[in-house]
Amino acid sequence: MCGRFVQFTLFPLLKKEFSLKFGADIPLRPSYNIAPTQDVPVVVNDGGNRLITCRWGLIPPWSKDASIGSRMINARAETLAEKPSFKGPLKKHRCLVVADGFYEWKKTEGGKTPVYITMKDGRPFGFAGLYSDWTPPEGDTIRTCTIVTTEPNELLEPIHNRMPVIIKPEERDRWLDPDEHDPNKLTPLLAPYTSSELDAWEVSKSVNSPSNNSPQLIEPLE
Repeated sequence: MCGRFVQFTLFPLLKKEFSLKFGADIPLRPSYNIAPTQDVPVVVNDGGNRLITCRWGLIPPWSKDASIGSRMINARAETLAEKPSFKGPLKKHRCLVVADGFYEWKKTEGGKTPVYITMKDGRPFGFAGLYSDWTPPEGDTIRTCTIVTTEPNELLEPIHNRMPVIIKPEERDRWLDPDEHDPNKLTPLLAPYTSSELDAWEVSKSVNSPSNNSPQLIEPLE
């Protein structure tokens, strides 16, 4: 699964990286320990690539209770086209969840050790995401999202049995294309990312608490 990630690249660089055609709708605040139910930056294509925020944890439109979102922070790539909560967004509401890195926890003799995974070249990237709008019985509509996961690549396999799907830069337009609704053309994009382009190192267990949020969290463990 993917339960924590990092996002610190600011809008000017994101605009270039994700070919954003519209100005920032949100004030970006760097975060080194993003947790479920927090607002996260995502790229959507609704006539052009645009940066918006979604609450992390998808709430289906038919849900009567927002608490379901905390249990739907991830969606398995293998069953997206079958699950009622995800098959609709797969066809119509795809996004890229913007990140600079993410954490996974490796089982060791001393317990679980957090590991930080990022691009070797330092560029930000986009997780494959799905989003949905939910309107509570009383209140304003909330836009929520989930991160798609898949089998681990060679780098992640010793660390965890799942990894978030990272959409390759050359395939982002296909994933976001609002005119594409065929799951058979979309699911091939949800493959494990190339191991050789990623780097990973152990970090402090301070990341275990979402209340800790500083650049020191991603520094290699001495």
